[in-house]
Amino acid sequence: THETYETYEAYGAYETHETHETYETHPILLLSTAYLPPVQWFWHAAHAGTAQVELWESYHKQTYRNRCLIDSPQGAVALTIPVEKPENGSRLIKDMRISDHGDWRNKHWHALESSYFNTPYFEYYQDDFRPIYERRYEFLIDFNEAMISKCIELTGISCKLGYTEKYIPAEDITPDRKKTNDLSTRGLSPDQTAISDYRSLISPKTNIEADKDFTPLPYYQVFSERRNGRFLPNLSIADLLFNMGPESLFILSPR
Repeated sequence: THETYETYEAYGAYETHETHETYETHPILLLSTAYLPPVQWFWHAAHAGTAQVELWESYHKQTYRNRCLIDSPQGAVALTIPVEKPENGSRLIKDMRISDHGDWRNKHWHALESSYFNTPYFEYYQDDFRPIYERRYEFLIDFNEAMISKCIELTGISCKLGYTEKYIPAEDITPDRKKTNDLSTRGLSPDQTAISDYRSLISPKTNIEADKDFTPLPYYQVFSERRNGRFLPNLSIADLLFNMGPESLFILSPR
């Protein structure tokens, strides 16, 4: 058993709420884990109020599970965490180990520093992010959780995150987002188990226009003047935080 199963408290997964208004108003959001997820991921988390991160799906290459997109003078740049080939043959996301190949931790941190050093809020947040890169997490899911938890804290959104206890195929979740009894809903009443499944929709392979619920709001980006004011939508949450700081909440939070 690795660290993932010991960190529900960090995610606030099953803490008791004083009220249950959030749960009664919104379905449970089902998300894939992601490395410094895009703004779209956090926008949905902020609007849902409660979400579960998929532990039991298969690992997929070239997705946000181990990749994020940041800004640069040349445009969007992908940072990818190398993962090891599973020794036991399991490709479940919960079992994917991080590889130390290529000194990626230092390279990713230096890429963030190079891109965002001159942004309004990099100096305020760098000490929040750097220690996560300095620690050697064994499992991808744990590294991603540390990043996500820190970003929830810094953005100020209100969302309780937990983990799924079994895999639910997308075809078992009805298109009109009706209830399903297969999702772990510990701490929730039976009438609070409607699901919104965004595991595949939030993907670099999927045009964000396919997400009818999400419309990216433009915000200041440090390199926008170099591209004649053009805004790059749906970059990593790091882009939003370093450029907008506390005002990130206004981009993400329900109106």
